[in-house]
Amino acid sequence: MKFMKLGTRPDTFYTEEATRSVISDIPNDLVLQISNINYHLHQLQFSLLPKCGLLRKLCVDSDDSSTVTIELHDIPGGEDAFELCAKYCYGIIINLSAHNFVSAFCAAKFLRMTEAVEKGNLVLKLEAFFNSCILVGWKDSIITLQTAVKLTEWSENLGIIRRCVDSIVGKILTPPAKVTWSYTYTRIGFNKEQQMVPKDWWTEDISDLDIDLFRCIIIAIQSTHMLPPQLIGEALHVYACRWLPDTTKITRPESSGSQTDEVTDKHRKVLEIIVNTIPSDKGSVSVGFLLRLLSIANYLGASTVTKTELTRRASLQLEEATVSDLLFPSHSSSNQHYYDIDLVAAVLESFLLLWRRTSPAPTESTQFMRSIRKIGKLIDYYVQAVARDVNLPVSKVLSVAEALPDSARKDHDDLYRAINIYLKKHPDLSKGDKKRLCRNLDCQKLSPEVRSHAVKNERLPLRTVVQVLFFEQEKGSYEQTTRSAGIPTTPAPSESSARDDQKMKRPDKKTHLEAEKKRW
Repeated sequence: MKFMKLGTRPDTFYTEEATRSVISDIPNDLVLQISNINYHLHQLQFSLLPKCGLLRKLCVDSDDSSTVTIELHDIPGGEDAFELCAKYCYGIIINLSAHNFVSAFCAAKFLRMTEAVEKGNLVLKLEAFFNSCILVGWKDSIITLQTAVKLTEWSENLGIIRRCVDSIVGKILTPPAKVTWSYTYTRIGFNKEQQMVPKDWWTEDISDLDIDLFRCIIIAIQSTHMLPPQLIGEALHVYACRWLPDTTKITRPESSGSQTDEVTDKHRKVLEIIVNTIPSDKGSVSVGFLLRLLSIANYLGASTVTKTELTRRASLQLEEATVSDLLFPSHSSSNQHYYDIDLVAAVLESFLLLWRRTSPAPTESTQFMRSIRKIGKLIDYYVQAVARDVNLPVSKVLSVAEALPDSARKDHDDLYRAINIYLKKHPDLSKGDKKRLCRNLDCQKLSPEVRSHAVKNERLPLRTVVQVLFFEQEKGSYEQTTRSAGIPTTPAPSESSARDDQKMKRPDKKTHLEAEKKRW
């Protein structure tokens, strides 16, 4: 970070109650009131009036012998900024940097410390420091932009914000091989000394900015069309991770004492700006990120427009999702179950709506069929994961399990596993709910291994077991007839697709998600 030192005299300002004065043998003749502090200073002896055009104008009608009192409550930057300017007039040492430049520059402009008042005045020195040091530096520009938030109107009128944004964007567009300045990059496993500058080197530093300034930079970058949308998406992801709540760690709505309306409104604003800034290109952000934003939107009570857009975007990339991407806790106070099933149901419904609208006549070889089959696997694995929640009602399971069309499942082995897990975790389920749970299970689409397990499964409703036995008997009779006639038998499609490495019971000491990863 760059610094500028002005003045040579030691600091002689001191405080007595609510008064700031300067140690001097000369009696003060100027009282400046700023907020709750009175400054007892001198008009001419230490160049205060000669350097400050505003104070000179306000004191012009007073007698030289009288003490003049002036109110400066509206000075930008308050008493701290004024004191920097006053110390400059007294020749006292001041240190300027990106942290205090904005307030000092705005105050100097307010006090009219310009060349028209005195040559070599403070405004000229600050402008030179801004151009030669702050705008040249990467972090200096960002820190200056951060501090400009407190004086937004002044900073905009004086061109500070625009010039800082231009400087930051110019450096972001610099090829990584030409980046020579210091930057923040805390990704696990990255070593600055051993590795090349990453393409997203800039994303963490600009995440320090206020959301409105962050948006200005992102929009400026997008307008150049020089960076890929995935890089823009990564910047949005970094910002969201820093400023939005992690809903995976929040199981129930927080009390009004800890989650104030002000904080919620701020989070909601950040969320909606991020959603509106996501590039329109498919894949610019991951489906996991979109689903996380949707979970946050539900938690914060975001607008319907925001939630609808996130649902649509997530559904377009649902094929890329894993089960872990779908597991979010419910934040509704009316729900006793842990997982947010409604979120997944809404995204699945949006996906199916588009799939039905665009898919041609289904055949086994089409991309549309492969797509729906992949979603079918994903949803069955998801149901297996959430079925372990002892408070999950049957209706929530069916809302996603039954939403899939028949063509989504080549076999029903994974659906059977999900049903079996749910029945095991809910031993007190009524007969009616058991029948509802199994009504979509097609025994003809079960592999021999699964059918063998089903006929011995006491948790299944009797009707389902009978159906499995009937199919087994019917299939046995068919195979006996064909063998007697000398006709070679061909395994049913569902049997040929059965996987030998899948067992009905999960291996000991393996979590569901670990077993699930092996299937993927």
